[in-house]
Amino acid sequence: MKAARFHGKRDVRVENVPEPDKAKLGPREVLVKNRYCGICGTDLHEYAAGPIFIPTEPHPYTGARLPQVLGHEYGGTVVAVGTDVTDVAPGDKVSIQPLVSPRDDYYGRRGLYQLSDRLGIVGLMWPWGGMAEYSVVNDYNVFRMPDSVTDEQAALIEPTAVVVYAAERGGVKPGSSVLITGAGPIGQLQVLAARAAGASTIFLSDTNDNRLAMARQILPDIITLNPKSENVVEAIRDRTEGHVGVDVALECVGAEAALATGIDAVRRQGTVVQVGLHVGKPAVDGFAVTFKDIDVRGSWCYSTLMWPRVASMIGSGILPAEKVVTRRIRLDDVVENGFEQLLSPTGQELKILIDLQ
Repeated sequence: MKAARFHGKRDVRVENVPEPDKAKLGPREVLVKNRYCGICGTDLHEYAAGPIFIPTEPHPYTGARLPQVLGHEYGGTVVAVGTDVTDVAPGDKVSIQPLVSPRDDYYGRRGLYQLSDRLGIVGLMWPWGGMAEYSVVNDYNVFRMPDSVTDEQAALIEPTAVVVYAAERGGVKPGSSVLITGAGPIGQLQVLAARAAGASTIFLSDTNDNRLAMARQILPDIITLNPKSENVVEAIRDRTEGHVGVDVALECVGAEAALATGIDAVRRQGTVVQVGLHVGKPAVDGFAVTFKDIDVRGSWCYSTLMWPRVASMIGSGILPAEKVVTRRIRLDDVVENGFEQLLSPTGQELKILIDLQ
């Protein structure tokens, strides 16, 4: 079968690898024929500067190491199941929840699987991934999709779960005012998650006017701001009650300047949520955090039990995640028409899906 495998920085190869043998499935394993797979910002970081998360030595829990089949945003159809699998059956349309971790460590016993020190991720630290024709995952990684969710939408549940969880971490509620920094795929999905949570006034800040224009097409009443041409904080205060700033700021870039903007832009006792991953250690204005009495919170992944709820939000149209998809490509073209296009400074693409059939 074909698979896109990461070998090193700027070295992703579409190769022929052996198909998984359904006769050798473990008792709680599931063989999936992959359908669509999204290219995530994490995949881009690995391609441009990796290995970062991908292990060069065997992962302590999963045993995975280079070369790695990429892809953790995907769905497909169940082909075969192990003898002890009861939740899905061959023929089921499924979405993959990609976090792999012990069920019996400190966090696993509390249902906080995403916080495990031994966490692995399908497509980054697992022998299989979504950028291939087939994959093998654990039964707890597979969720059956309702008829209301399309094959494409099934591949969007993972990034959507990230932003739904972040909105919850920020306490976004009906009537909230929200700033989102970063108009990439996660930022655009974060806009939709904030609206689905009830936010009535949503600001989106980015230096890329193309992506801000895309955001206005997705949600016409959004207020877009470019820090290169205007004072974002003052523009926000001018549009919020009492000139105080927003209730919640969600930082979806992983940039020091964007985090600083969020801290400046929230009202006193507001909340700043760090969603994007920083590659360095940003400076934080501790005086402002204290003086404004604000909360600064991290948002790591999501609860692994969110899949049915997020699927329902997407399938019902409350959170139309498919609106961020700008292109569909073949697996053979994943480097030229996928990674390279998404890394282009002109930012003409948002979310690219790989059609594996």
